[in-house]
Amino acid sequence: MKLANILVDGTPALALQRGTDLVRVPADYEGAATPVASLEDVLHRHPVGSGWEEFAARLDLDARGFSVAVPSAFSWRPVVERPQKIICVGLNYGAHVAETQSHVSEQPVLFSKFANALAAAEQDIAIPDATERLDYEAELVIVMGKRCHQATVSDALRYVLGYTTGNDVSARDLQHRSGQWLIGKSLDGFAPVGPFCTTADEVGNPQRLRIALTRNGETCQEANTSDMIFSCAEIVAYCSTLFTLLPGDIIFTGTPNGVIGGMPPEEQRWLAPGDQVAVTIEKLGTLSNRFVASKPSA
Repeated sequence: MKLANILVDGTPALALQRGTDLVRVPADYEGAATPVASLEDVLHRHPVGSGWEEFAARLDLDARGFSVAVPSAFSWRPVVERPQKIICVGLNYGAHVAETQSHVSEQPVLFSKFANALAAAEQDIAIPDATERLDYEAELVIVMGKRCHQATVSDALRYVLGYTTGNDVSARDLQHRSGQWLIGKSLDGFAPVGPFCTTADEVGNPQRLRIALTRNGETCQEANTSDMIFSCAEIVAYCSTLFTLLPGDIIFTGTPNGVIGGMPPEEQRWLAPGDQVAVTIEKLGTLSNRFVASKPSA
């Protein structure tokens, strides 16, 4: 099942893909006391393993009678809008470690983003004046579906709702200003995700997915998630030994080689206004965003 957060005529709604149609879930679905307007609304009522599976089965059947979202009046929202945590894994593909002349860590390299970094599919992303070296990073993103603490690797994926497509937008000059990566990773719009969350049952093995990124139609990154140093299960299990993961938390799992920062200096062409960047992951879909010049605050 593919689920999405959308806006229809300015009203937040939950939607799912039904064949080639995008259908809107009624706000009062199942007599909800509060409106069903997002994926998180559902997760908080029906966590994975505690009613989610039954809910999803009913939703899949009932969707035949839902109204189709009007294309001219709908827009995407981030597939998760209120995560308690946005966790990111760095240096998690062997070829990316090599291109950045880094070393393979014994444990996942973790950092975070703030919620202001979230952006939706097809949303324009303003290039901040604070950076002159803006880069892309195609990433598989895990969406947690159940409270997870001290999980084992063998059990870790049971806590996952599904997966989405992400771009870990990175200001390299800010990222490497100090030993902490945060300021280069958390500027406004630097975590576009979506458009869909594809549920884990439909994805199957997350370590067998083609992942690619294009810039203005030219392929810049192309790999397979089988090249991850730490698998999705290992990442979830490791994170859960450090802090409790909650439904709606998202985890960026790292990027393959082909980033601008890994190129020789004479070949580096940093992102510029007008660039269209699209991340495509097998079974999940395509996340596309246009980069634009920043505008002064009103």
